[in-house]
Amino acid sequence: MTLSMNTRNILLTTALAGVALGFVQKAQPTLKDTFRKDFYVGAALNNRQINGQDAKATALIKQQFNTISPENLLKWGPVHPQPNTYNFKPADDYVAFGQQNKMFIIGHTLLWHQQTPKWVFEDEAGKPVSREVLLKRLEEHINTVVGRYKGKINGWDVVNEAIDDQQGDLRKTKWLEILGEDFAAKAFEYAHKADPKAELYYNDYSLYRPEKREGVIKLVKGLQAKGIKVTAIGMQGHYGLKQPSIEEIEASIVAFSKLGVHVNFTELDVDVLPKPSRRQGGADISENYAASSQYNPYQAGLPDSVQQQLSKRYADLFTLFRKHRDVIDRVTLWGVTDADSWLNDWPIRGRTSYPLLFDRNYESKPAFREVVQVAQKNKQ
Repeated sequence: MTLSMNTRNILLTTALAGVALGFVQKAQPTLKDTFRKDFYVGAALNNRQINGQDAKATALIKQQFNTISPENLLKWGPVHPQPNTYNFKPADDYVAFGQQNKMFIIGHTLLWHQQTPKWVFEDEAGKPVSREVLLKRLEEHINTVVGRYKGKINGWDVVNEAIDDQQGDLRKTKWLEILGEDFAAKAFEYAHKADPKAELYYNDYSLYRPEKREGVIKLVKGLQAKGIKVTAIGMQGHYGLKQPSIEEIEASIVAFSKLGVHVNFTELDVDVLPKPSRRQGGADISENYAASSQYNPYQAGLPDSVQQQLSKRYADLFTLFRKHRDVIDRVTLWGVTDADSWLNDWPIRGRTSYPLLFDRNYESKPAFREVVQVAQKNKQ
């Protein structure tokens, strides 16, 4: 087949344009490269993003992030729903995805009072099991799950949300009721035994509150006194546009670092929607409120004025993170795009929320650009 000179010119021009487009796309800033010298930047993933069903999100994850967390698939309920029954396929796919893309892989979570099946705490008659039985079940679960991914999952949220929201005491849960106050120590002990090289974390929300901060400090000091290493404290980071203040967050970073541990921001998002009355923040998934249009005002899109507030909030947060990059190892967003966020259904189901850095069309938001500029303005 003979091509005319005009056709050749068109093909050449098209090819050069494609190369140029590829170059421009590659030249776009990414979170993982922007903060590579500071800390890992990641996202929580769901099954559809891991297995490629949400292909655009999968591509975005590969492009932007160098650490990943599983939103739900390694919690006790999904991975170990019945005695002697494990569902490892989603977790296997998650770990394989992280390894293939050379990411720092997080396991979430080994001990939590939520999303843990009732059978864990009960005998066949539905009565509470003994301390010995529950310890055996906890050890077997941790040894099986952590052991399966030994040398593959880099760090584990060993204990999640064990401190009471108000007083800073240990939360009243089945773990505390049956095992007593050393339940956290046992979980860390079993996790370390299953994978001695894995990083081990305590993870919680609202750690900017002085009472809760002190409760975590007491817990970690108690673990350290027993010779148990806690690599880092995870501050979840479910924040609002104005609360908590940057100073409150920073006070906890400083206080935790004095324990000789690092700090991770593990579930970062910024809620732009109005809060139901009586709600004072936090991230207790047991809280639920009736739907009301006054709490879902942005169904048609986020107003520019709120978009600007969101951008400033994220810029302020990442400025703080960079300031303390000597103790902050990782910043993980709790979702990839606004469409994925748990805040669309909590604490009120069916709302339209905008808490992340990428919108429902997989495009970066003004907040993303502000975050990138934080690093570019402050390069040292």
